[in-house]
Amino acid sequence: MRFDGRKPKQIRPVRITRDFNIYAEGSVLIEVGNTKVIITASIEEKVPPFLRGSGQGWITAEYSMLPRSTESRNIREVVRGAPSGRTQEIQRLIGRSLRGVVDLKRLGERTLWVDCDVIQADGGTRVASITGAFIAVADAMIKLTQQGIVQKNPLKDYVAAISTGIVGNEVVLDLNFKEDSSAKVDMNLVMTGSGEFVEVQATGEEFTFSQEQFNQMIEYGKIGIEKLINIQKQFIEGVPSLGHWKRKDIKEFVYTDED
Repeated sequence: MRFDGRKPKQIRPVRITRDFNIYAEGSVLIEVGNTKVIITASIEEKVPPFLRGSGQGWITAEYSMLPRSTESRNIREVVRGAPSGRTQEIQRLIGRSLRGVVDLKRLGERTLWVDCDVIQADGGTRVASITGAFIAVADAMIKLTQQGIVQKNPLKDYVAAISTGIVGNEVVLDLNFKEDSSAKVDMNLVMTGSGEFVEVQATGEEFTFSQEQFNQMIEYGKIGIEKLINIQKQFIEGVPSLGHWKRKDIKEFVYTDED
C-alpha cells in the first residue's frame, strides 16, 4: 500500500468540470487527487510571424502556479520578471502534446491559446494540464467546425498524460507530491488514444533504472492513460479515422479507480 492507500496501478480520483469559464471557447477544471488546474482554450485569428502566409495554424500553451497553490506562498513569476526554466519546460510540453493530435493545416491561420493555471498542487500538475487541456481544445475545435470557420475538425486523436515512477523499490502510477519528492525515478508519459507516444520523460534522481523497470513504468503508464482517455470520452465522442467529433452533453464527471 502507498501513502494514500492506493495499489501500485491505481490512479487518484479524477473530477472534471466542463465550461468552468463562460468566456473561453473551451474550458475545464480538472482535479486529480488534490491537484487542481483550471484550463481555458481561446481562439485568436492570427498566427506567430514565422507562420504568416503558410495557411497553417498554431497551438501554444501558458502554465502558471497561483501563489498559494503550494504549502508555502510562491511569488508570482510576473513579479520576478520572467518565467522559470521549469515553467518554460512545462509550457513547451503541453504545446507539443496538443499539436501532436491536431492537424494545423486544417486549423488555418489562427492560434489556439491554452492557459493552464494551477490553483492547488499535489504532484502531477503538468500531466493533469495535458489531460484536461484536450477536452478544452476539443470543445474549441468542435465550436469552430459548427460555426463553419473550419471545414473539417482539425482533431486527429485523443491525448492524455500521466506520471509513473519508482518509490522505494516499487513501480507506481500517478505520483502525488509526497511520492514524487521521494521517488528514485520519475517518468512523465504522453500518449494518444491510438496508443502512440508523444513524449517520454524518465529521470533517475541519484539512482539508475533497468530496462525491465523502464518497461514496467511504460506498461503502468499505458494502463493509466487508457483510463484517462476513457474519462475524456465521457465528454467528447470521436471517430478520428473519419474526422468526426461530437461534444457530449455533460458538465461534470467523477472517476474513482477500483483497480
